[in-house]
Amino acid sequence: MPNLLRERIQEDMKSAMRARAAELLGTIRLLLAAIKQREVDERIVLDDAQIIATIDKMIRQRNDSIEQYQKGSRQDLADIELAEIAILKKYMPQALTDTEVSDIIKAAVASTGATSIKDMARVMAEIKTKAQGKTDMGKVSSIVKGLLEKQEI
Repeated sequence: MPNLLRERIQEDMKSAMRARAAELLGTIRLLLAAIKQREVDERIVLDDAQIIATIDKMIRQRNDSIEQYQKGSRQDLADIELAEIAILKKYMPQALTDTEVSDIIKAAVASTGATSIKDMARVMAEIKTKAQGKTDMGKVSSIVKGLLEKQEI
């Protein structure tokens, strides 16, 4: 299976080196290091979906850092994190609309036959295959939880 995303990231790194774009180059190198670290730790070669999951994790980490920097009145550091997020988001698939997310949730609940909160893990596993990296899975989880709690009554 071709690893198109990794190739795109590596080509972007070469372009950033030629253009002497230090910020872009630094972020891409961090991304490639995170990918390589995961491959070494898990002794696998990441496919595009796993690379997207790694990028998603990096974006969440930066959002947490931004929150902490802003609490500490360090907008300069928060701005650096924001710039890195903008670069990382270039490699993420197009985000799903609220309607698409709702449709995926409804389909997953129907296909798993979920009737209570006990079925949440099965529903989330089904949703994850379709929505990982395309929407905030934390929000999806809270929607599914609320939906399943209503069905228990």
